[in-house]
Amino acid sequence: MRGRERAGELGEQRTSGPGHSDAVVIADAHFPAAALARRLVVLPGTTTPGVLAAIRTVIPLDDAPSLDLMTSADGEVLAVQRELMTAAGTDEVTTRFVDRFAYYDLAREAFLVVRTGETRKYGNALLRKGVVGHPST
Repeated sequence: MRGRERAGELGEQRTSGPGHSDAVVIADAHFPAAALARRLVVLPGTTTPGVLAAIRTVIPLDDAPSLDLMTSADGEVLAVQRELMTAAGTDEVTTRFVDRFAYYDLAREAFLVVRTGETRKYGNALLRKGVVGHPST
């Protein structure tokens, strides 16, 4: 019975993580993460592009749009946003830009929010998890 109990524990751990199309937000230091997150990890001293690049080593992206970025105040694509697209392996065609308050609504539904020490404005990324082990990943 011990083996069965252990197998059940492992199954619970596997299914308790993010599933296909679940969102993970990598947020800058300005983001209201504590107010919006269901699950929050705080990584001071890190940048959003750096954390996104690390996450991408273990999480494949879903079909486009697999990355959402918050639209800047003037609609310009900022340097930090270009870095985020590079870290995610996307571009302006496969990235969706979302109004600030709509972005907050999406973040409320995210599986996880990771708050970084990023101080550049609009340094937030929401990625959708693809299927692990799928031939396209």
